[in-house]
Amino acid sequence: SGGAAAAPLPEEDCMKLNPSFVGIALSSLLAIDLWASKRLGVCAGEGSAWGSARPLMKVIEVSGHGIPWVLGTFYGLCQSDSSAAREVLLNLLFALLLDLVMVAVVKGLVKRPRPTHNKMDMFVTISVDKYSFPSGHATRAALVCRFVLRHLVLAVPLRVLVVLWALIVSISRVMLGRHNMTDVLFGLLLGYALYGVVEHCWLSPATAPALFALW
Repeated sequence: SGGAAAAPLPEEDCMKLNPSFVGIALSSLLAIDLWASKRLGVCAGEGSAWGSARPLMKVIEVSGHGIPWVLGTFYGLCQSDSSAAREVLLNLLFALLLDLVMVAVVKGLVKRPRPTHNKMDMFVTISVDKYSFPSGHATRAALVCRFVLRHLVLAVPLRVLVVLWALIVSISRVMLGRHNMTDVLFGLLLGYALYGVVEHCWLSPATAPALFALW
């Protein structure tokens, strides 16, 4: 009847009608992220704006892939005849493996799909690589960059090249359509933080004698 009080809306309807400021902000940022990432995916396919540069971008992609880095570091560790070099390489191997595990865990938890304009023609993928967040290449680039700058004695031009490599690898992920911008930004932050973990858990003959006894 007209005098009866209106029934209250279900809680989920109230949430839809009165979204929180945080919810609106996050939705807006997500929309901007998806839009900007698609606009920047200029090498996502051969018919894209910069499609002719796609082969070069894929070479850069391989340069930041985990498998070449792990295998190359392991080979260097086996061939090294210097105790100082073995210590650095063993910790780099630890950093790379930690990176692979952490990225796989986060991807498995978040399960954000790849951008719709991405072509699944990546170099050596595993099950979690169907997910986008975070960018493992960006995480690895930031981690390796910090590690190399800290533990290798390089001339200034080479140090600049290392930083440029990390930036180019990260940017190429969006250009190839592999990742959204937030995937790359979070990946860089995660890689930067993982280096701190490696430094805190630094492996040395004193802290891990069994590992160094293998070489």
